[in-house]
Amino acid sequence: MADEGDPNKVRFELVSPERQLASGEVDMVVCPGAAGDFGVLPQHSPLLSLLRPGVLEIWEGNAVTERIFVGGGFAEVNEKGCIVLAEEAMPVGELDRERAERRLRDARDDLSEARDDLERERYEREVAIAEAEIEAASARG
Repeated sequence: MADEGDPNKVRFELVSPERQLASGEVDMVVCPGAAGDFGVLPQHSPLLSLLRPGVLEIWEGNAVTERIFVGGGFAEVNEKGCIVLAEEAMPVGELDRERAERRLRDARDDLSEARDDLERERYEREVAIAEAEIEAASARG
């Protein structure tokens, strides 16, 4: 991220393993933090947070201009801006509720057959991601 830019904006980047989903200067970013949603404005204090599955919002002025589903990851806020490294990410408009429901059914089936704590933990996480994806797909209207 560049050091230069508008001091009244937040330099923001969102990347997933597949692609970069957002990059630029924005008025605010609201992230689904593990301990609750948090907003990042210009001059925000340094922060490192785990993300829970949910919707990240990009704000311009007084309006949300982009909503992106993230399946977890990390957010770092520093003097240069905010960068989100998402485990998976997709614009909310591209979510497929039926696919998410299949994912949830499969994850619940796998969870019921988990052989150890590590498998159980992995499938519980998959269930949480699928449930959040369904909620995001349903809320988009």
